[in-house]
Amino acid sequence: MSKTYDELKEKFEKIAKEHNLFSEKVLIKAFPLTPEEAIGNPSDLDYPLVRGRERLMEATFKGAKGQAFTDLYGNFEGTIRDVLNIETTNDYRRAIFIATLNAVLRGLNLITNTIHCKNDEPRECAKNAVKFIKENYGNPKVFLVGFQPRFAEFFSQNFQLRITDLDREQIGKNINGTIVEDETSAEKNIRWADILWVTGTTIVNDTISQFLNQNKPTIFYGTTIAGTAYLLGLKRFCSVSK
Repeated sequence: MSKTYDELKEKFEKIAKEHNLFSEKVLIKAFPLTPEEAIGNPSDLDYPLVRGRERLMEATFKGAKGQAFTDLYGNFEGTIRDVLNIETTNDYRRAIFIATLNAVLRGLNLITNTIHCKNDEPRECAKNAVKFIKENYGNPKVFLVGFQPRFAEFFSQNFQLRITDLDREQIGKNINGTIVEDETSAEKNIRWADILWVTGTTIVNDTISQFLNQNKPTIFYGTTIAGTAYLLGLKRFCSVSK
């Protein structure tokens, strides 16, 4: 288990203890959403969720919902104590933990925006992201970690851009002159960039550590990272999620 998960589990356990969640036998259910449930029917069909390679795991806690984006998914039901006892040794187990963390913190009103945007809202989010970057960072060189199609599209039109992704199907794609690279290029792209725009999925696939404590602005995006960003004090952008 990584140091990041050690810290997350310690903080989550403290919150659960403070709110007496162990003794209440709260049931958590996480399940893979269909593409339509997760993202609706967007006009753009190039999202990983639409292509079926990845799913959002969704946990429910006292009516509050939290999600985690993962390519290794399945069903789970148990108590918060069970979740805290999970060995976070693969993407499926980490997705259970992260989705549960997001649902519990949402249920305690400690975080918001834990439900993925739908239909053409990802396009709106990308436009908002461009505006956010320009207002806060001017005209920076942007390193996009995780091939989110609309971010790639809009960032490539407005900034110097580099992109990496873990999905072998995406490697080599040309986005307005920017070639999607594999994860081995991450270190050089971190050095090159003025800001890092990092998918929250890195907390599930356990690659987040290389993007932490960088000496430059780092913004994590998406619903997956909601609870982690709150507990670890990370910057997060997720403008049209629910």
